[in-house]
This record gives sequence, C-alpha cells and structure tokens, in this order.
Amino acid sequence: MTTTLYRPVGPQELALIEASGWTKFPPRLPEQPIFYPVTNEAYAIQIAKDWNVPASGSGFVTKFEVDADYVGKFEIQNVGGFMHNELWVPAEELEEFNAHIVGEILVTQSFYPEK
Repeated sequence: MTTTLYRPVGPQELALIEASGWTKFPPRLPEQPIFYPVTNEAYAIQIAKDWNVPASGSGFVTKFEVDADYVGKFEIQNVGGFMHNELWVPAEELEEFNAHIVGEILVTQSFYPEK
C-alpha cells in the first residue's frame, strides 16, 4: 500500500529529479535541514504559484507514491490553515525516503509568470 504525496519545486530541483530518471529528490542544501512533501495538491499548487514562480521564474507540482508503512513514521505537521499539512523528513533521511518511493515522480502542474 502507498501514500500519495506532493512536492512543489522550482526549475533547478525539477532538473535534478529528471536527471535521476524521475525516481528521487535531490539532497537538501546545507541551509535546508528538512525535506517537506505536502499531503494535498491544492497546497502544493499554492506554494508553486506563490513562492516558486516569483523566486525562480517557474513552479511545478510533483506527485509521487511512497510506501505507506515507511511514511507512517513521520508525523503530519500543520503549518497554517486546514490544508497546510506537510511531512517533515530530516535531510539526513532523504536518501532512505527516496528508496521508499514507489514508481516515478510525476509533474502534475506547471506555472509561469502571468503576462
């Protein structure tokens, strides 16, 4: 059994995901101690549009499946409103997290600056 998660990303992170064969997320940068996939697409869309587009010129929503037994060890963190739910995965556990992704990481939404 799997759990569906989402991850908003910018173009640089998306390129690294593509380079992995769409199977893993890249290591976190030193100033990023937590990898935080989100539990619903609406929240991922909000971040991709409101944060990734202004910060890097485009934003993307990725969707992926993770082994439910494994991902159950991470508590869901609510960081705002009812839909703002994230999993907080310590950066040092990201490689193990990636090993529990089932199938490919898919891009479900793409956003660019409005003209």
